[in-house]
Amino acid sequence: MADARGGRAHVTVVLGRELHGEVRLDVDAVVVGTGAGGAMALRELARAGLSVIALEEGGFHQPKDFNQREEQMLAMLFADRGGRVTEDLAIRVLQGRGVGGSTVHNTNLCKRAPSEVLDAWAERHGVEGVRPAELAASYEVVERDLRVSEIPASMVNANNDVLRRGAAALGWRHGPLKHNRVGCQGSGFCELGCVYDAKQNALKVLVPEALAAGGRVYADVEARAIRSAGGRVTGIDAIARDGEGRRIADVTVRARVVVLAASAVGSAALLARSGAPDPYAQVGRRLRMHPGAVVAGTFAGEVAAHLGVPQSWECTELLDFSPGAEQRTWIVPAFAHPIGTAATLPGFGAAHMTAMRGYRHLAVLTAMLHDETEGRVVTGAGGAPVLRYVMSEADRASLARGVVGCARLLFAAGAREVTIPAIPPVVLRDARALEGLDTSFVRPYSVPLSAVHPMGTLRMGRDPRVSVVSSTGEHHHVRGLFVADGSLFPTSLGGPPQLTIYALSHHLSRHYVAAARG
Repeated sequence: MADARGGRAHVTVVLGRELHGEVRLDVDAVVVGTGAGGAMALRELARAGLSVIALEEGGFHQPKDFNQREEQMLAMLFADRGGRVTEDLAIRVLQGRGVGGSTVHNTNLCKRAPSEVLDAWAERHGVEGVRPAELAASYEVVERDLRVSEIPASMVNANNDVLRRGAAALGWRHGPLKHNRVGCQGSGFCELGCVYDAKQNALKVLVPEALAAGGRVYADVEARAIRSAGGRVTGIDAIARDGEGRRIADVTVRARVVVLAASAVGSAALLARSGAPDPYAQVGRRLRMHPGAVVAGTFAGEVAAHLGVPQSWECTELLDFSPGAEQRTWIVPAFAHPIGTAATLPGFGAAHMTAMRGYRHLAVLTAMLHDETEGRVVTGAGGAPVLRYVMSEADRASLARGVVGCARLLFAAGAREVTIPAIPPVVLRDARALEGLDTSFVRPYSVPLSAVHPMGTLRMGRDPRVSVVSSTGEHHHVRGLFVADGSLFPTSLGGPPQLTIYALSHHLSRHYVAAARG
């Protein structure tokens, strides 16, 4: 058993390698996944006095394991060792894997869902009980427990200050962001796990609190199928693996309640391969991902964008939440460490070396799309998830406007050169070059695209013909089966989703508890 500390209690996590043969567990509830939604569900069920366990397909890693080496941390902390992509290979999809899920590697941004989005969920998608005022109490609990606060001016690094200066010069909407860090050392390695243990996330806060309340976590144990009978969930079939990924035990969990919190990708794939009732073929549909593209500016002075808090400022000038709006991009700073930067910067040989030698003078912004494309998660060989997502022309055009917006911001902040890493690269030396720029090159395969926020594959709503779960989070056709992750979102969120996932799971937890009590 591995140690974890929560408050004054000294508690443990069961590792897959400690299990052998056939393992049978009888509990009131089982949670699949330990990210924002799963850790919150685990804590609330345990605090209610119920016997509850969480199954996590990834490992259990702690701050002492985070060595800030890109090639090792990507493999340790990310799904598919950091190599997850859409089926057509057009978009890289970065998702967490391990106890704490994506809260271990994310940049700690904490922003409530826009009121326009929550109101649209109620008015257009039949979601009840999650308008801004109705979700406010759960947001407040999460913000208190995770110690969410505005990022102070002293922690706005040079890369973020570029965005601030550019937006101020253009008169665009902009402002500071909030985060859940305490004791941040400004190393800039947030996305590789915080060795300084400054993240107030699921791994540090919620999981230890859940374990201290009597919950249990099984790491390196992958849920393979949901069991049900007579329209009611009965448990989970899973497999335990050792540290090398070898299957060493079969695990059967019997439970009155199953809470899926394995992400919009993992939860949808698990439900699909379990053969649960899906009379209207809704499982896995309407995948949204916030795909984004980056733009780099070269400055005369040193930026050293790899140091400090990665994302502390935002620009919302080009973010309109109206359905079908032309402007739907959220702009924030983005930066990569040397390996990631080398993989993104265009060019070969001497040209690429020259670009990398300017590393400390680069500032990078990303345009993240509030997407309306409807992708899908299906299962492939061995039941593995497959992400089918082909960006619509309207989304492509909106993303292109965001890319141009990033370039304008960089020039307004004083960049002497702006590079859009396309094939071939687009290098601009004056903001006037943006006027009438043909942006048809901003498309998959021409510019590197990445996504870090899969959403929407098991969406909530009143009508089972167009949704998978009700507004309580419970499956329309299988009693006792709940969802507690970004799968619930009927649409894209248009911003960082972690706070809303935490809050939704807390908001819905009374329903998990009531069902588990029978």
